[in-house]
Amino acid sequence: MDKVLGLAEGKDFIQIGDTYYVRVCSPFADDRTRVLKHNETFGVFDRRGDIQPLGLGDQGIYYRGTRHLNESVLFIEKSFPLFLSSTIREDNGLFTIDLSNPEIEKEGKIIRQQTLLITRTKFIWEACVYEEISVCNYGESPAQVILLFKFNADFVDLFEVRGCKRKRRGNLMDPVVEKDAVVFKYLGLDGILRQTRLFFDPQPLTMGSTSASLSLDLIPRKEKIIRLSIECHQSDEKRIFPSLMSYEEASLKSTQDYQQSEKRWSRVWTSNSQFNSWVNRSKSDLLMLVSETPFGPFPYAGVPWFCTPFGRDGIITTLECLWLSPELAKGVLSFLAATQAKEFSIEADAEPGKILHETREGEMANLGEIPFRKYYGSIDATCLFLILAAEYYKRTVDKKFIEEIWPNIELALLWIDRYGDVDGDGFVEYRKKSSRGLTNQGWKDSFDSVFHKDGSFPIGPIALCEVQGFVYAAKKHVADLAAVLGLFSLHDRLVKEAEILKEKFEKEFWVDELSSYALALDGRKEKCQVLASNAGLCLYTGIASPQRAEKIGNLLMSDKFFTGWGIRTIAEGEARYNPISYHNGSVWPFDTAFIAAGLMSYGMKEMGMKLFKGLFEASLFFDLQRLPELFGGIARRGDEGPTLYPVACSPHAWSSGAIFLLLQSALGLKIDGTKNEIVFDEPRLPDFLDKVVIQDLKGRDWKIDIELTRYPHNVGVRLLNKEGDIKLIVID
Repeated sequence: MDKVLGLAEGKDFIQIGDTYYVRVCSPFADDRTRVLKHNETFGVFDRRGDIQPLGLGDQGIYYRGTRHLNESVLFIEKSFPLFLSSTIREDNGLFTIDLSNPEIEKEGKIIRQQTLLITRTKFIWEACVYEEISVCNYGESPAQVILLFKFNADFVDLFEVRGCKRKRRGNLMDPVVEKDAVVFKYLGLDGILRQTRLFFDPQPLTMGSTSASLSLDLIPRKEKIIRLSIECHQSDEKRIFPSLMSYEEASLKSTQDYQQSEKRWSRVWTSNSQFNSWVNRSKSDLLMLVSETPFGPFPYAGVPWFCTPFGRDGIITTLECLWLSPELAKGVLSFLAATQAKEFSIEADAEPGKILHETREGEMANLGEIPFRKYYGSIDATCLFLILAAEYYKRTVDKKFIEEIWPNIELALLWIDRYGDVDGDGFVEYRKKSSRGLTNQGWKDSFDSVFHKDGSFPIGPIALCEVQGFVYAAKKHVADLAAVLGLFSLHDRLVKEAEILKEKFEKEFWVDELSSYALALDGRKEKCQVLASNAGLCLYTGIASPQRAEKIGNLLMSDKFFTGWGIRTIAEGEARYNPISYHNGSVWPFDTAFIAAGLMSYGMKEMGMKLFKGLFEASLFFDLQRLPELFGGIARRGDEGPTLYPVACSPHAWSSGAIFLLLQSALGLKIDGTKNEIVFDEPRLPDFLDKVVIQDLKGRDWKIDIELTRYPHNVGVRLLNKEGDIKLIVID
């Protein structure tokens, strides 16, 4: 039986058994945190630009799985500056904060409130946070003030921030104080020396181990500039520390890097400025979350808890954006092929051919205190890997790359048949083997996300309904690849296996009483007769029969599921339904987007459009118009916005990608590089979009610009520009 830890043991979080929870003290909604990221470094700040141990206690500068700075607070004459405003630039490249002074009495003189304008700008480049602080005196008289910086470094592992308690930690050394810098050091139990260096320019008036002060003589209408850099380093790296790159050099590199990354994406413009803001923020969030790995670009799952490669998340995000940026898919496929399991590991839930669930850096992962250094407890990532490989080829006709990863594709197919089907019943299922791994291994991986009608937990192995759809789609897709490579016997075998699975699935999973597929089959082959959004994903994969797809569509659009914003993960009224839980009644934007895509693929365009509109209108209520990882499944209430989930990642990769899948599905957009065709199959636009322009839509040797205009009963498609051999086909 799972052991429950809680407040009785002096903890402010709940841990059930071997499941990894995120501590909940105060929601992000209260903190209004701001996020910056570049590659392996990210920062979580409050709106003032400070780092304080408030709310979730998640604020800080993080590098490679460790928090390198847990406190950084700016004071003016020992008081907090007055907060005016702050924002993250639309490209996520710069965090700007405007502050002012409270009334200051000093040596018999008074500096009136709001005489000084203090502007802070921050950005991250590689392993360093760069900050510029401008102070301008708008008073009539000269003024002298002291700026005080308070800082500290705790070097805790990300999982410690999330709530895990450790029996032992390494050696937190005394800070090394220099005339213009301080260096914090921590020697971990894994033998890695972690360092954080704070450097000030100009040299501070006083420099201590946890504070620095600067005296500013401020002439009226003139500004003074202070520069601060916070650089992180770990001793297993080869780079020079400190890097000593100037603010200007780093800023230029950051800007150029974004511009180069953006060029690899097609551009979308519409007649709706609010929709354009959603598009631009989503694209910028994805570009920020993408990190360069030795194998190419990979979208990290989300900040702060999942800022690392996840197999399932990376694939789903890439599928959402494949039509806009196919190069991202190559990076994801390369990374996952390189990390594919080659041998058995019970603690890592690994078997030959299985695709990675997640990989973690950090002291706890290095020491094996958590099982996620390389962890394979995902039942669907392997199937999704195959789907993405085939979709990538169809989009790019990159046969050479497919040939390079073909051994990985074969190994993934072998895993499906040999290890994925645990009991030989023809369905792919999971049973946790690791003593510390995930109990549930579908995308809903909470300990309580799979259950029977009465709320009881099933006995494994567990066969999820959507996973059978992923297997079906994987075999159909890879069959096409096999034909391209001249492996016709394999093509025929995979097509036959897919059809057998589809027939068996319909027979074993359908529940007449529900008008839906069962959530899962348990180890006794008993159906988990629960109304869940998982059945909606079966529409995306095409495994559902048309008649049953229509029934599922009607069910999903009923009040049991549809909140007005999106689709609940579990229908209202089910035994474990909770609209503010993680997986049992909340709304996940990616889930809603894939369901919308599935509905529209079966011809249920109006239903899909309703979901499209719901997510767009939800986006208007979120800070920076950024859809979070999930939000509450409470029904829409008049003019009120969605209910926030307290520890949702924001930004989150597959939530950022949702808008692009929705737009593609509404337009019926299909790009077939093998035929040099762009097809708009019964294109439609929601009523909040009169016009859409897609620019720089690129293929191997072609480029095209297209304009789409909404009319009362259809959508007009106009070719604006074409380079190379590409056919544009409209089916209405």
